Amino acid sequence: MTDVLMDLPPDPILERRRVIQETASKKIGRRQLNSRILSGVFGLTLVLSLIPLVSVLATLIKRGVGVISWGFLTHDPIQPTLINQNAVGGIGNAMVGSLVVDGIAALVAVPLAILIGLYLAETESRTANFMRAITEIMTGLPSILLGVFAYIYIVLTMKAYSGFAAIVAITFLMVPVITKAAETAIRGVPHTLREAGLALGARNSKVSRGVILPVAAPGLITGVLLSLARAVGETAPILLVIGISGRTDWNPFHQMSALPLDIYQDSASGYASQQQEAWGIALVLVVAVLVLSLGSRFVAARMRREQR
Repeated sequence: MTDVLMDLPPDPILERRRVIQETASKKIGRRQLNSRILSGVFGLTLVLSLIPLVSVLATLIKRGVGVISWGFLTHDPIQPTLINQNAVGGIGNAMVGSLVVDGIAALVAVPLAILIGLYLAETESRTANFMRAITEIMTGLPSILLGVFAYIYIVLTMKAYSGFAAIVAITFLMVPVITKAAETAIRGVPHTLREAGLALGARNSKVSRGVILPVAAPGLITGVLLSLARAVGETAPILLVIGISGRTDWNPFHQMSALPLDIYQDSASGYASQQQEAWGIALVLVVAVLVLSLGSRFVAARMRREQR
């Protein structure tokens, strides 16, 4: 019996496995070296990309934290004079202006963009392809062009600067960003969920509202918050249309102020107190954008964990 087994030819599967193991053992050292090199390159790239961010944040904190106070956030600005050159006012008017402009723009842009994104995700018609192309073009447009558009069709028509013109510009800025995020999030929902809803006899619109949108909610919320973070920090669209106001005003049809606009004006001032104020406003704006950006990641991650 032993002689018969010895005379059998070698098993080709075992022989192939042995060759693969020998080849892998010879190359494992080179693969580990390549892995370490690439990990080092990626780590160095991360450090280099963080250097400008940390430098900017450190400069903002160093120069702007000294003027931050409750009165700075709530009071109206004070114009320095030759007698009182060190007067530091507040940014209450700019806080209210940014809240009104960005808040109303979000109320208009979010539902409109989500509906467009839902239509683009579920339709492949010529109209949908045309709208998708328009969305891509608007996403890449320089934001100053939106300000020019609002100036020509709103400011010149109404013959007055106003927060309403800024709202129109910011709305057109937010819609394409949210639309792209909404389309991507909705396309990521498995088709089996829609098919299951339709198989139960639900209408297509009911399935979209009750099944598709809740599942895509993490991506939708991320897109909304990121677009809002971009809108809060935009200066170019509102620079031409919002006018200037040194007092708090909640009426969007009046001239208003905004945080980016105050930074632009105070940084060009010849008074050291207003330049210091510009650093404080910049710090407030960066913190607001950082909170919105991190908040979008946190909310999306939490909703995905709950869905699982």
